[in-house]
Amino acid sequence: MDHFDPTLISVVMPCYNAAPYVEEAIGCVLQQSYRNVELIVVDDGSNDASMQIVERLAAGNPGRITVLHQTNSGPYAARNHGLSHARGNFIAFLDADDTWHTDALKQLHAAMTETLADVAYCGWQNVGEAAASTQPYLPPDYVQSDAAALFLQSCPWPINGVLVRRQIIDTLRGFSERLPTAMDYDMWLRMLVLQPTVVRVPEVLAFYRRYPRGDAHIPRWRQVFDAIAVREDFVRRHPAQVAISAGPNVMTGCMARCCPRPIAVTGGAIPIPRGACSGARPARWTGRRAMPNTSWPVSCLHRYSNR
Repeated sequence: MDHFDPTLISVVMPCYNAAPYVEEAIGCVLQQSYRNVELIVVDDGSNDASMQIVERLAAGNPGRITVLHQTNSGPYAARNHGLSHARGNFIAFLDADDTWHTDALKQLHAAMTETLADVAYCGWQNVGEAAASTQPYLPPDYVQSDAAALFLQSCPWPINGVLVRRQIIDTLRGFSERLPTAMDYDMWLRMLVLQPTVVRVPEVLAFYRRYPRGDAHIPRWRQVFDAIAVREDFVRRHPAQVAISAGPNVMTGCMARCCPRPIAVTGGAIPIPRGACSGARPARWTGRRAMPNTSWPVSCLHRYSNR
């Protein structure tokens, strides 16, 4: 799509068997204080009551909700499907079981337009019965940090914690679909190479739900392996973005540290990332703080993949 509404925010929501939560998720989009919002819900082959709920809400909000359908292909294919129908100049992602603060899009959009940033991100909080911690978390100011090193440690934000200009998404050609998880992490790493202007909104505006999902959910060990693969791909393809000094063995050492130690899980032991290469070169990002820093209680809520 070549022509976008310059002030419209397109919210892309994949939905697969989210009947207990999807009405709340859609409601939080419709209740945003930033009013110029379209919601694109992509049914990923649900076989529960999700689509009856979505269709009812779409009928009650004509012109605000677009409903698309596809055979079950996973959340990244669903997001790409939604992106192909998005009309907005700004893109946000919200899963059908997550929510936002009422002012989330308003604050993210204001931060972007006031600073002419390409990306705005905010703090988040894990919620739900399976959340190990519900402590609010405020991510670092990546403009003032070594973004490449921090991004290689973990996914920088949950998928509902960021607003992105459409041109960035189009340049990246959307999400890769090569793995079932961690493809949001893959996109944010690929985005580093574009050196976008970013701005942090130091408020907790996104809420990421954790709950028991049963045997159909992708196991944690697969999510960790996919995140490791994403990191290794980025290091191989963009070594200058990671480390080019300290001798010829730097990259070998960095790769070795990506998967150095195992943890016990059901069915065996898997490697987990320890952290980024200490010799990483700072990513040359630019940006400004959206507002003064605020003290927040912080806990480590790093996530390796979206779902």
